[in-house]
Amino acid sequence: MEKCRPLAIILAAGKGTRMGSDLPKVLHQAAGKPLLLWVIEALEAAGVTDQIVVVGHAADRVKQAIGQRPGIGFALQQHQRGTGDAVAAAADLIRASCGDKAASRRPVVIVCGDSPLLRPESVRGLLEAFAAADAACLLGTAVAANPAGLGRIVRNADGEFLRIVEEKDATTAERAIREVNMSTYVFAAEDLLESLGQLGTDNAAGEYYLTDCPGLLLAAGRTVAAVACLDSSETLSVNTPEQLAAVAAVLETRQA
Repeated sequence: MEKCRPLAIILAAGKGTRMGSDLPKVLHQAAGKPLLLWVIEALEAAGVTDQIVVVGHAADRVKQAIGQRPGIGFALQQHQRGTGDAVAAAADLIRASCGDKAASRRPVVIVCGDSPLLRPESVRGLLEAFAAADAACLLGTAVAANPAGLGRIVRNADGEFLRIVEEKDATTAERAIREVNMSTYVFAAEDLLESLGQLGTDNAAGEYYLTDCPGLLLAAGRTVAAVACLDSSETLSVNTPEQLAAVAAVLETRQA
């Protein structure tokens, strides 16, 4: 069977209200480029040239900033109802990209558009681990010195993945876990679409969490794995001007 080319979904629909600007968060500049462009180029460098950017807030501005770039399509998230809803906005495009039975196992890489420290080697490593595990879903995780604000990876006594718990929903013991969800996933296309259709909003935020999809697949008997293969610097994302400055400093160091 011919190996399916991977597809990427980039989540870029958020407002970024804590940035104190009307500019969409993913268009803020770091080391000379918009955050979103760093992500797009990292994926391209890893060989993932088919990409769907999920837009929402100021969608036209985001599209204009990307321009006519080969291999990139857009999906519109009409309302800000969580990461699961954002990925679901791209469901029709995912289905269209998987026209036959073989392509239904197409690897779908999901990343955030405000994570410019994503490295091509990390993406390549994720795809290799996904293929080796023959999994429905693989999560790329990292061990953070300070996991505050990030979803925790809960494992069983044998070290196998059990679930992701968001910090606002976590117990005191779960908040002590330092292995964190990086919002960086690889799903088999058909398993992703199936789990998206099962999402609900029974959580503190009342949103559709993409983080529930791995647990749903695990409960259905599918193989789900979490691999701590991401660099600790990749835990830095951008929600505030201070975080933007920190990320820009790391990017400038890498360039140097």
